[in-house]
Amino acid sequence: MTTDHLQRQCSPRAEDYSTVRIVAAREAQLMRTLGRAVNILSTADVPFAVGGDCAVYARGGPPAEHQVTIIASDNHLTGARTALAAGGMRSIVSPRLGSRQFVGGDLRVTLVYPASSTGTGEGLLDRADTMRIGQIWAPILSGTDLMIDKLRHLGSHRCDFVPMLPIARALREQVDWPTVASVTADLPCARAFLGLLDDLAVTGSLERP
Repeated sequence: MTTDHLQRQCSPRAEDYSTVRIVAAREAQLMRTLGRAVNILSTADVPFAVGGDCAVYARGGPPAEHQVTIIASDNHLTGARTALAAGGMRSIVSPRLGSRQFVGGDLRVTLVYPASSTGTGEGLLDRADTMRIGQIWAPILSGTDLMIDKLRHLGSHRCDFVPMLPIARALREQVDWPTVASVTADLPCARAFLGLLDDLAVTGSLERP
């Protein structure tokens, strides 16, 4: 077997990295869309915070892969919608209660009420921390509020703990776990997941109400 043959046999092929390239391109596109939305709302002086997968990513969680989620205060939703539309994002009415989506390029920005995110809007934006995400700085939902939001999306028809576990591990020291347990005590899937985290020593010992 010749050296040339060995080199051809061992050289990596472009297609071997196709998944990595796709993920990287998707993440870059998501960050561009997020940056655009953040710049628009900041310029318009609209109170908001970044939520969802982008916020988890900013706090050290898995790379964001889905749409951008922006939480605007109840008193400034109209201003947020107007600003995003004026910034060139096309508005789409979402069937989901309390939300509206805006298309920026190939990705969507979902604008939601604080109450539809965590069940209570009181103090939500005040608890957000200004953090760097990608090339921008933006207010990011607290780890506690993010975990409450994630748990509230679990249900009998959507109870997948697999993507939740790495998020919980990444955010573990940023989350007030007793508060999360108290706020989600009425949700069976949330109780089950928190029990799993407790058994895995992710949360420490939880004293549930």
